[in-house]
Amino acid sequence: MTAFLLHAPRLHRTVLANGITVLVLENPVADIISARLFIRTGSAFETPQNAGLVSFLMGLLTKGTTTLSSLEIAERVESVGASLSTDAAPDYSVVSLKTVSADFEAIFSLAVSLLRDPSFPAAEIDLEQRLTLQQIRSMQEQPFTVAFNQLRQDMYGPHPYALPAIGTEASLANLDQAQLFAFHQRHFRPDNLVVSIVGRISVEAAVEQVQRRLGDWGRPESARPEVTFPVVNPAHTCALAAQETNQAIVMVGYPAAPVKHPAYAALKVVNTYLGNGLSSRLFVELREKRGLAYDVSAFYPTRLGLSQFVAYMGTAPDNAAVALAGLRHEVERLKDTLLTEDELQAAKNKLLGQYALGKQTNAQLAQLLGWYEILGLGVEFDQEFPDMVAGVTVLDAEAVAQEFFHQPCISLLGPEAAVAPLAAAQPSPTAG
Repeated sequence: MTAFLLHAPRLHRTVLANGITVLVLENPVADIISARLFIRTGSAFETPQNAGLVSFLMGLLTKGTTTLSSLEIAERVESVGASLSTDAAPDYSVVSLKTVSADFEAIFSLAVSLLRDPSFPAAEIDLEQRLTLQQIRSMQEQPFTVAFNQLRQDMYGPHPYALPAIGTEASLANLDQAQLFAFHQRHFRPDNLVVSIVGRISVEAAVEQVQRRLGDWGRPESARPEVTFPVVNPAHTCALAAQETNQAIVMVGYPAAPVKHPAYAALKVVNTYLGNGLSSRLFVELREKRGLAYDVSAFYPTRLGLSQFVAYMGTAPDNAAVALAGLRHEVERLKDTLLTEDELQAAKNKLLGQYALGKQTNAQLAQLLGWYEILGLGVEFDQEFPDMVAGVTVLDAEAVAQEFFHQPCISLLGPEAAVAPLAAAQPSPTAG
């Protein structure tokens, strides 16, 4: 077992003999302990045939273990007022818990049981399939989701990020108990696990808990599964979904840097400037000044593989063409229009302020520190990211715009009379 202290004197990182990484941050202010058990696997490991498998599997972890039923699991959590949940993302999966310190040992032990010994009961699989099918069908009635799904598929093509996290009706029908057990056996292993614990607990006590519950988990002799992302060369397409909605959804998407790319921090600043909040450029120019938007924003998710920079607007169908031109203009103008120093500093201040506010609770800290570790950035990234943001210059912002903001993929949704002519007017698809 190796261990060392990081920048903050209370932050401790340990690697157990079986490969489990343990992060502990003692915070005695409140009698609360939050923990995360991150697994280095997500929907990036899926194919079109088993899309949604990881999300489905994680949802079933709380539905039964080899010794406990779903009802018994729920009763153990609720009887002490704790919380225990699971989630899946493209690059990782996670089991989350929060409890008062007196109950941490029991709830952490329960979380470990869910992680190591799920039973995937057949009855629960059937129920989960029915509920997920209902959710998939319901999502077809959500205009933003439909528009974004078609944009993501066009941008990513054969890349697993193109797949819907929840899966499809066809892939969901293919899932069975054998697949769940096989995937769990391959990916849920100690050297694929990061445990972060934050709250009123000493470093020694936290590490002892992890060692006691997980130290006997043997590391397989086989190599740890690694994802290999295909090369993506997005075509500059325009996708159309005709729906008789009261508003049109207009989206533009640009391939963007993964988290370990040098442009990451600058793109986060540009995203904040363009689409973060009521003072953002898109909101002020397209909604406040021109009255085009019901809703307008931008987002740039953090991804291990190729990410995407997306700007979108909900607008009156008659305004769809003007809205599309406006979105592209505001994003692509940054290729040859420098931000002012005041604009840049305001965006950096907002981004850094929100970053600091996102680290106020034990749960937020456990999530952030474990997330950075599971992405391979290391917990040091918590200190490095603000410095990276502070160092972004107006020339950096222009450079990332010139590198990434070229002809986008476009997604349109709305009444056919409004969006079909707009789609037809776009240039023929070309490879990027």
